[in-house]
Amino acid sequence: MEIMDEYKLEVFKDYFDSGEIRRFRELMMYYECAMLEVKTKLDVLNKELSLKKSRNPFENIKCRIKTPESIVEKLIRRGIEFSVDNIEKELNDIAGIRVICSFPDDIYELIDYLLEQDDIRLITIKDYIKNPKPNGYRSVHLIIEVPIFLTDMKKPMRVEVQFRTIAMDFWASLEHKLKYKKNIKKAEDISEQLFYCAELISQLDARMQQIRDKIEMNESEVTEIKEKVSTAEVVKISGTVNENVQI
Repeated sequence: MEIMDEYKLEVFKDYFDSGEIRRFRELMMYYECAMLEVKTKLDVLNKELSLKKSRNPFENIKCRIKTPESIVEKLIRRGIEFSVDNIEKELNDIAGIRVICSFPDDIYELIDYLLEQDDIRLITIKDYIKNPKPNGYRSVHLIIEVPIFLTDMKKPMRVEVQFRTIAMDFWASLEHKLKYKKNIKKAEDISEQLFYCAELISQLDARMQQIRDKIEMNESEVTEIKEKVSTAEVVKISGTVNENVQI
C-alpha cells in the first residue's frame, strides 16, 4: 500500500517514535480493510440493481486513504494533539470512497440500501444536494461504521462515503482546481459564476432524470402492450383449439 512507503512516513518522525509509527501503519491497514469492505458492498448493490433495472446505478467508484501529509495538516489545523489514538478518534475521513451516479435518485436509492445492511452503522449524514453549500457544492456525505474481521478480533472502523452525480463531480473537480489558483483577479465575480454554473448543473441533473423517467415509462408501456397482445393471442389460439375439439 502506497501510504506505507517509508518516505511518506517521514512527516511523522517529529511527532511519533518508532512504536507509534508501527501503530500508525497498523491503523492505516485497518482503514484500508474497512474501505474495501464498503466498496464490496457497493459493488454488490450495483450488480444486483443493474440486473433488476437493466442499467447501473453508479458509473464509477473511487477509493483513497488520506495521506500522512494531509493527516498532519488536519491535526494541526484543528489543534488536535498528535497521537495514533487521536487520529482514530477525531478524524472521520481517513478512509474515503466517492460514488459517481448517473442520476440524483440513484444516490438516495443506493444510500437507503447500504444503510439497511445490519452491519453498517450510520454516524453522520450531510445532504448537500437538498441543502447546497454557499458556493453551490452538491453531494451527499456519509460517515459510516463497518466491522472488519482480523485474525484475533472484530474491529469497527469509520469510512466516509460521498455520493455525487456525474455533473456534480464535473463541477466539484473544476471548482477545486480553480479555487487553488493564485492571484486571481475579480475572485468574487468568479465565485458568483461558479455558483451560477452549479445551479445550471442541478437543473441539468433534474432534466436528465425526467427524460430517463419518460423513456422508462414508454418502455414499460410497450412491455405491457406486448404482454396484452401475447395474452390475447393465447386466448385466441385456445378458443380455436376448443372449437376444433368440439367439432
